[in-house]
Amino acid sequence: MKTLEIEKRQPDFGFTLLEIMVAISIIAIVLIAIFKMHSQTINLNLATRFYSTAPLLAQNKIAELEATSLNDQMAESGNFGDDFPNYSWSVSMDNIESEILGADSESLKKIEVTN
Repeated sequence: MKTLEIEKRQPDFGFTLLEIMVAISIIAIVLIAIFKMHSQTINLNLATRFYSTAPLLAQNKIAELEATSLNDQMAESGNFGDDFPNYSWSVSMDNIESEILGADSESLKKIEVTN
């Protein structure tokens, strides 16, 4: 009588090369998307900082001009000092003549502040 020995195979543990390549490809695609989103967030943050700081500086300059005596026609330019090194300003001021107001229109001025 012959006895048949049944060979017991242990289950295979681990991953195939194809599974590893697919997993690395998915991870690479996700990381590229995350890095691109991070770069866009940084650029958006810089733009937001500019678009919130520039109007505040312009308002400050207009308030400063209103506090001083205004010439009839004026054109000046400058910067905002060491606190805001990348911002500069230019001001142009002209008289406005209004047919509706008549003689009172001499007190109207057009002030344009550009950052």
